[in-house]
Amino acid sequence: MPQDLSGKRILITSGPTRADIDAVRYISNRSTGRLGCRIAVEALALGARVTLVAGPASAVPTAADLSAEELSRLRVVDVETVPDLLTTLKQELSARPRYDAVLHAMAVLDYVPQIVHAGKVRSGRDTWTIQLMPTPKVIRQIKLWSPRTFLVGFKLEVDKTDDRLREIALAFQRESNTDLVVANDLARIRDENHPAIIVGSGGNVVATPRTKSEIARDLCRILAEAVS
Repeated sequence: MPQDLSGKRILITSGPTRADIDAVRYISNRSTGRLGCRIAVEALALGARVTLVAGPASAVPTAADLSAEELSRLRVVDVETVPDLLTTLKQELSARPRYDAVLHAMAVLDYVPQIVHAGKVRSGRDTWTIQLMPTPKVIRQIKLWSPRTFLVGFKLEVDKTDDRLREIALAFQRESNTDLVVANDLARIRDENHPAIIVGSGGNVVATPRTKSEIARDLCRILAEAVS
């Protein structure tokens, strides 16, 4: 296989994040990390050095997915919370040599509990009201820490047409300073089937993959051209 990303440093975030409610309970989301894992495998096959920042229980490449040489170019960094993610990204993106590209596919919690209870909150309450507060927009920090890094954002919506997805992706691109956005609709995702539109600068749709594998191939092809 041609080494289109040979020597390039790629950082991929993938999977869910969590936020504690008390010592034994937490809130999270449904992300599995399978798409980020698939992208990592494709990038490694094309010669990249990959850092995969993975959320709890996120899918990660294994020795069954990679050759020994490919596995030697993979580093997995585990994170759990949004603060964990911010700390890790700042450290990674402030180091040298810089990353050629960041693909921020992780499902970052938009809201977390305002109060985290020490110990376990006892059961038996008739109701339990939990107030949530917003988290920082992680993707907006990435270009501040590494301005020359090619940045790919991911936008998940529900029950949107392709035209509306493109509009949302373009707005997201402008507010987060991304170079590329992968937009998809949760209602259409079923296992390997993962329809998406990949939106470039100015709102141009540069690819319309239909599966996770096609998303990975299309993204790595675009990256090979962008960071060459």
